[in-house]
Amino acid sequence: MHTGKELLEKAEREARESSLDISDDELRALSEQFAALTQNYFASVSDRPVFPQTTGAELQAQLYEPLPASGQPLSELAAGCQKIIDGCRHNGHPRFFGYVASPSTPPGAFADLLASAVNASVTSWRSAPAATQIERMVVRWLGSLIGYDEEANGILTSGGSMANLTALLMAHRVKAGSGISQLGISGARMMIYASDQVHFSIVKAADILGLGKESVRLLPAARDFSLDVRLLREAAQSDLAKGLRPCCVVASAGTAATGAIDPLADIAHVADEFKLWFHIDGAYGAPAAMTDQRRASFAGLERADSVSLDPHKWLYTPVDCGCLLYRDAKLAQQAFVTEAEYVKVHEQAAIESFAFWDYGIELSRRFRALKIWLTLKYYGTRRLTAAITGDIAMAEYLAERVQAADDLELLAPVQLSICCFRYLPPGLLEQLAGATETERQSLDLGLNRLNERIMHRVQRGGEAYLSNAMLRGRFALRACIINFRTTRADIDLTLKVVRDAAREIAAED
Repeated sequence: MHTGKELLEKAEREARESSLDISDDELRALSEQFAALTQNYFASVSDRPVFPQTTGAELQAQLYEPLPASGQPLSELAAGCQKIIDGCRHNGHPRFFGYVASPSTPPGAFADLLASAVNASVTSWRSAPAATQIERMVVRWLGSLIGYDEEANGILTSGGSMANLTALLMAHRVKAGSGISQLGISGARMMIYASDQVHFSIVKAADILGLGKESVRLLPAARDFSLDVRLLREAAQSDLAKGLRPCCVVASAGTAATGAIDPLADIAHVADEFKLWFHIDGAYGAPAAMTDQRRASFAGLERADSVSLDPHKWLYTPVDCGCLLYRDAKLAQQAFVTEAEYVKVHEQAAIESFAFWDYGIELSRRFRALKIWLTLKYYGTRRLTAAITGDIAMAEYLAERVQAADDLELLAPVQLSICCFRYLPPGLLEQLAGATETERQSLDLGLNRLNERIMHRVQRGGEAYLSNAMLRGRFALRACIINFRTTRADIDLTLKVVRDAAREIAAED
């Protein structure tokens, strides 16, 4: 028989053993271990293979384990995390030039840790007072940073795709009228215009919104891969004559393929002429408006109804962190206001009654603003601008090296920090110059296959990482340089890796 005291002590002991709370010593050990992992990663990222030297089957065998019923020692957890780190592709490596993926910085990484510890759900002021204030301030900072609006309204999102989806929803609701929320989409098809170089998230957004992919009129790009304003005006006029409703034009402030910047001021004139919502997708390129070298290229950005940009791209903050800026908060709110008793706001002060769910799709939202806030506060705009300027200089240097070579061909002008080129076997450059159109097409097909094989070999080799773009039927090796660690030596080594891969392929064939 157990006494009442013994039963109570047993219950208390079992409660302690099953609690998720941990002691101060355990917390200190956990903090020290993961701070060390993080510190070691930042110190060693440049020395790692860009892509893990492994296969999917090997990783599956290495990482698979049954669901644990009991906790594991900290040493085993740290070793498991190290395996995961070793099995990742390293976007922070100075020769990672794929896609539009930037390195993280220590301030951003530690801000994410703090945000996760606080675990605020930034739905409204009453749910997260300080986090809401920081996000609203950070949005204004971003608007000022790119020359859009020092008093910009906006919302942080998971990334550019969600920002673009939100913008197109706003555009459609504003142009379609208030009845659409109750009655659904009806009437004439509402048209969206963009260059054929626009990010695929625009077509995807039209599909998600129920507008249909055919509602997006993709116009052939100009020679520099920017939107052709003449074709834009002709398309809007033609659609009006057919009884369709021009709704929105999406301009790119840095396309994903080549970094092309559309003529924003000219597009703004057409938007005014046809009463189009003017959205700018600046997810990648908008931060370059900070630089003296590229600021003039963004003239007209300030006239947009909405602008998307991703701090997790060219402001070097960790994912996920996109942003949508917009001119008129009342118009934006029309797309999202929905009443529900359990989220009804009872605060009296205007600032305290603010709710992000009135301006976006998400309800639960993590504290994304903290990593932007800390990054901007830690480095300051001058230092970040210098890093962006350096990235542009690296892309220009790569283009110079390509143009000086007889076995490489530049396939697009460098407007921001993307350089698209291809490898040519010795002597083929002169052969292309004198070829007929039919001969060129045949040669291009062979070059496409060769450069695709080169890209795959470079990616899996671990020394550098290039992605690709298809530019008017030509397969391009694409280097997107948004990494403050990249030097000219990294550019030169990457070109050597490309040539080595080409020689290996030639030897195998």
